[in-house]
Amino acid sequence: MKDGKSTFSQHEIDFVITNGREKAYIQSAYRMPDEVKREQELYSLRKTGDSFRKIVIVGDDIATYTDSQGIQFMGLFSFLLSKENFL
Repeated sequence: MKDGKSTFSQHEIDFVITNGREKAYIQSAYRMPDEVKREQELYSLRKTGDSFRKIVIVGDDIATYTDSQGIQFMGLFSFLLSKENFL
């Protein structure tokens, strides 16, 4: 609620890939220049409530890493060139 009025905020996961048993959630972001943008991209992934793989793909060429919540971050080209990313 803001200024006595209800506010609505929609958060979504950009892509979901599955092969029947396995599933992965993918968020894509051109850039994540600050903490506000980072939190915006991660909100939906954190709210899934399950243990399936969660990946954030950014346009920048970054070293792939996994944060303390198990969310994997990688650059677009790294994602596209790795067969293991496609269940």
